Amino acid sequence: MKSSPCLILSDAEVIASRLAELATQALLDEARLSPKPGLVDARGSGAHQDLTLALMERSAHSLAPVFYQLAIASWQRPADIALRQEIGRIGREGERLMMAATAGVNTHRGAIWALGLLVTAVAMCGGDATPFNSCALAAQLAQLPDHASPKLFSKGLRATQRYQVSGAREEAQQGFPHVLQRALPQLWQSRARGGSEQAAQIDALMAVMTTLSDTCVLSRGGLPALKAMQQGAVEVLQAGGFQHPAGQAALTRLEQQLLARNASPGGAADLLAAALFLDRATAH
Repeated sequence: MKSSPCLILSDAEVIASRLAELATQALLDEARLSPKPGLVDARGSGAHQDLTLALMERSAHSLAPVFYQLAIASWQRPADIALRQEIGRIGREGERLMMAATAGVNTHRGAIWALGLLVTAVAMCGGDATPFNSCALAAQLAQLPDHASPKLFSKGLRATQRYQVSGAREEAQQGFPHVLQRALPQLWQSRARGGSEQAAQIDALMAVMTTLSDTCVLSRGGLPALKAMQQGAVEVLQAGGFQHPAGQAALTRLEQQLLARNASPGGAADLLAAALFLDRATAH
């Protein structure tokens, strides 16, 4: 009786599978992280009427093959127009898969953009990347045109134009400064101080929220909600972060303010997921 031939996977396939798994897990961990002010978490739907944790989880799982395809397509390739257009096509297919999985609810469009670029960047390095060169490569790609991209006037774009602030596109084109300068340093610092992984991730989210012009918050609550988000996040960290009772009390106050304004920091949540991915997928 003949034995079946062994399936030998290439380095690209092995690492692409790992990157897809890490990106999907980052989305799942962000969704499940609790408590998050105004956002979907294990307690409930936050400020959202159309989102649940189960829906967010289903959406995350639907994107695993998309992240794999992005990694395979970009394996050890340079940042050029051809790659930019190819990952744009894969990303748009990912949006269609996400919408099919969620019955038309936008759960992770911003995360597809951010995580998709970072998965691509790590694969461009052959899986041997740091947070800094990953974000630098992602920025190079984000600055290139994708002429096939549909000219959608999204809520986020309306907010960037109305309030004259940077949005998700600019964050990527600038090399994800809120990931490199806010989320990751705070994540590592909170861990080093002995905080739990839950506390470290919540603190990292707060660090992003202190300065991000979150277009999800602006779209829902305008400048008053954005200022409440930023100041409230500062107060959480100044109180010692989530590992301290005073920080937990400050987080409760922040959540009350955001819920009163029907505001949800979805942009900050996407960047937290990006930070969790880079923390696990790169050397630092």
